[in-house]
This record gives sequence, structure tokens and C-alpha cells, in this order.
Amino acid sequence: MDIPREKKPDRRRFLYIGAAVAVLAVTTLGLSRLKPAAPTVEAGTLWMDTVRQGAFVRDVRGPGTLVPEQIRWVSAVAPGRVERKLVQPGARVTAGTVLLELSNPDVQIQLLQAQRQLTDAEAQLVSLKTTLETQKLNQAGVVANIRSEYRDALRKAASDSALSAQDLISSADYARSKDKAEEYTARLDVEQQRLDIYTQNIASQLEVQKEQVERMRAVAEFQRSLVNAMVVRAGADGVLQEMPMEVGQWAISGATLAKVVQPERLKAVLRIPETQARDVTIGQTAAIDTRNGIVKGHVIRMDPGASNGTVTVDVALEGELPKGARPDLSVDGTITLERLDNVLNVGRPAYGQANSTVGIFRVIPGSSEAERVRVELGRTSVNTVEIVRGLQKGDVVILSDMSRWDAVDRVRMK
Repeated sequence: MDIPREKKPDRRRFLYIGAAVAVLAVTTLGLSRLKPAAPTVEAGTLWMDTVRQGAFVRDVRGPGTLVPEQIRWVSAVAPGRVERKLVQPGARVTAGTVLLELSNPDVQIQLLQAQRQLTDAEAQLVSLKTTLETQKLNQAGVVANIRSEYRDALRKAASDSALSAQDLISSADYARSKDKAEEYTARLDVEQQRLDIYTQNIASQLEVQKEQVERMRAVAEFQRSLVNAMVVRAGADGVLQEMPMEVGQWAISGATLAKVVQPERLKAVLRIPETQARDVTIGQTAAIDTRNGIVKGHVIRMDPGASNGTVTVDVALEGELPKGARPDLSVDGTITLERLDNVLNVGRPAYGQANSTVGIFRVIPGSSEAERVRVELGRTSVNTVEIVRGLQKGDVVILSDMSRWDAVDRVRMK
């Protein structure tokens, strides 16, 4: 009879399985400790710059327009209808050039009424002067008559006094003569005072009426000026830039009829972002790009407030203007704030403000990878920024917007 033999276990098999498990465990542990692969970025799409140390010019830039330094706005002094338009915009004019002719019958009527009132006031002055002189002469006649009677009374009283002393007349008759003389003395004094009052008041009454005449004359002159204003003149030498009114239109009082400018004297009005305008001061130098050339200038005025996120800055231009420079021409202006020496700086990144800390990708020397580093920025200019901490001279950094890679600290360039 057969006896089954016992098979010995295959130890090599278990050894192989154990080795495979160990290798798998080690591989898994190693892979878990590996960092994720760096994402790839097209190098041709990146804007990079090298950190340098040296002169650093701080400036700010803003768009603007050329504006005449002297503008003459011609307004309607009185309302009227435009009858004639004698000059077109763009023509050179003098102060006496007639631009428009207006018409308004009411203005003519008001002038005639003012002239009539002036004539009435002058007639009243003549009448008053005649009346006062007549009253004065009448009163002078009364004084002369009373003076004559007064002297007769004095002579009568003196005669009666001599007769009374010789008892040739009664004492009652002498008393009546004496009283009569005193009466005429008092009457002469009263009438003389009345004449003095007439004489003194003549000048003041005439002066009041003369002032009235002058007021009426001023009103008439004003109305005449309104009539003359129906012929609209430029009022200044220059170039007629605007004339919005057309023949037949009605211009109300105060409406703008024309704009006269001097194109040879222009200034630049720049709109500087309010975040950059805090360091702009009067007297700083500027360069104005007119698209046909660069014009030097300096800041002469700043608006005290901001509007729509910008501050208006006026720049006076120096030297001769380039050809094609004219009012309302769009320009770009750059204002130099200060010049610094031996400053670590680099091109201004697409993100990050002055005096802030940002993350910037720095190219690792000798490789095609870039790592994120924390960089403290200082003062900024239009195209450059000061490096306070985080980079060294010669470092190559990526200035493009890398916000899509905020989740990683390393990128690969290809």
C-alpha cells in the first residue's frame, strides 16, 4: 500500500512576496514625500527684468490736453436773435472784429424810454432852477421894500422924538412912531433871514436834481451799451475757436456766443491718479509728449481736490511748441518727483503698491525654474520700483501677472 509523502512549504515564494510588499511600501512612502511637480509656463509670454543698483528717478505720468493760458469767453450782454454770422471758427481775429449781429426791439424801446426819462429830468432841473431863482428875487424885493419902510420909520421916530421934546406932539404919537420903527426892525430881520434861507437852499435843491439827472444819464448810457452790444465783437486778439450760435437762434442773456484763444500760449492740463499725486508739488519739472515732439515744462498749479480718481495738474510749457500743437490736443505728461542715487530697483511688477510686501517669482540661477520669494517694495515710479528687502543685485524676476499661480511656489519655464 502507498503512503502519501508530505510536501514541504515553498519558502522562496513567501520571500518573494514579502520583498515585493516591502518594495511597494518603500516606493509609496517615497512618493508621498515627493513635492508635486512644478507647473509649466511659456517663457515667451513672461515679462522679466534684472534687479539693478544705481540712479533711480521717481516720476508720475498721466494723460491730459493742451489748454490756452488765456481764454476770452464772449457772452451775450442782452438777449437777442442772431441776424448775421460774420466769422467762422479758426479765423484769426482782433479785439474789434465783429463776430455776430443780434437784434432785439425791446432793447431799442428801453433805450428810447431811458432817453425820455433823462430829458424829463433835465427839464425838471431847468424848471427848478428858474423857480428857485425867482423865489430868491421875490424875497430880495420884499427885503428891499421892508428896508425902505424901516428907514422911513426910523426917520419918523427920530423926528417925533425931537418934536416930543419941544412938546409939539403928544407923547402918544411919539410912542406910536417908536413902536412902528421897532416893528419894521423886526420885520426886516425876519425877511432877511428868509432870504438867507432861500439862498442857502438853492444849491442843495439843485444838487439833488442834478444827481437825479446823472442817474437818468447813467441808465440811458447803460441802455445804449445794450444796443451797442447787439454788435458782438471778439474783445481780444487771437483765434476764434468756438461759435455755437447759428443765424436765427435766440441767445439769452449770459449765453456763450464765442470763444477766443491765443494758440501761441498753451499749457498742459494733466490728470494724475490720486494715489500718485500726493508727491507732486509746484515747481517740479515735467515732459509733455505731444505725439510730434517732447516739450519741457514745470508744474504751476494743482487742484485742491480729486475728481473721478484723478487730480488735475497744470504744467507751463517752456520753449517753442512743436508743429501741430493746438488747443484741446491730447498729450501725455511725465512729472519728475525726485532723483535718488545708489538705489536697488527693478521694473515695476504688474501687481503690488508702494511700501508693500508682495510675492515675486525669482529665476533660479542655472535652471529653467523660478521660485516665489517675499519682496518688500519701497518707493515707486512709472516703470520702476525700489527694492527694500528680498532681492539682490543681478537677480532675474518675473514681473508679469502670476496670480493664476498663487497656489504654487515654483514654476518651470519652457
